[in-house]
Amino acid sequence: MTTLVLQHPSFALHQTSAGHPERPDRYRAVEAVLAGDAFRDLMREQAEVAAVDVTRYVHTNAYVDALENARPNQGFVYLDGDTMMEPSTWEVVLRGVGGSLQAVDRVLDGDVQNAFVACRPPGHHAESEKAMGFCLFNNIGIAARHAQKVHGLERVAIVDFDVHHGNGTQEIFYNDPSVLYASTHQMPLYPGTGAERETGAGNIFNAPLAPGDGGSALQAAFSNRILPALDAFKPELIIVSAGFDAHERDPLASLRMVESDFAWVTRKLMDSAERLCGGRLVSVLEGGYDLQGLSGSVSAHVTELMKG
Repeated sequence: MTTLVLQHPSFALHQTSAGHPERPDRYRAVEAVLAGDAFRDLMREQAEVAAVDVTRYVHTNAYVDALENARPNQGFVYLDGDTMMEPSTWEVVLRGVGGSLQAVDRVLDGDVQNAFVACRPPGHHAESEKAMGFCLFNNIGIAARHAQKVHGLERVAIVDFDVHHGNGTQEIFYNDPSVLYASTHQMPLYPGTGAERETGAGNIFNAPLAPGDGGSALQAAFSNRILPALDAFKPELIIVSAGFDAHERDPLASLRMVESDFAWVTRKLMDSAERLCGGRLVSVLEGGYDLQGLSGSVSAHVTELMKG
């Protein structure tokens, strides 16, 4: 059993406005680090373009149709102040969805132990009927529903360690006890959600961190809140929103994580997956906007995945 990486050159196509942090160089940095000798044993597949209708697992028909109709022939269409589409965007975001579904399929079919989807733009801010925070489709949410609808799973856990709270994922599953959502994130910070009191149907577990917090606070949040919640929930699959913008170099926040912290949390999630669901884990890239911090953190994350 091995680790699968889903990637595709088109993830470097989606353009954003000048100076935007969510830029094509993010994918190029990830692609470059995963091309190194340390990762020669990875299985690799090209992410496929998903059928539009699978996005309706978690997004409303009105939202999907409006987004498809908003595709520009040239220039940018702004969905909010920092979320935009240009002519290549539609294929790119559907390929992010497709890669996420492939990862779930390969892991649940037993072809690989775990998988990492190296896609952009991120997805966890996309709500059921709203694009925001650079995100158009909620890759993680669609993947969780796919695991349930296509593979028959009853309980899927989503764990999010991006520095920003995954408001979209929380909104989609807020009243759905078949999906656990657990998150560490800086607070206060965009998008303003993620307080501990937000518990949904008893399936939402937020563990906010304070500006300046580092690895010890992250470890405490996981050890005291998130890992026990996973144990009690007993998921059949763990899906990870793997954002690396909690890194101390990142320009969009002020947590103080380093590569070894992401390695630690990856190992703990893998231990949980091994104990609870046969090691079945899918990780999907979210944020991370300093290229050095992003590439080093992805390297640490995937290195742990490869250890099985």
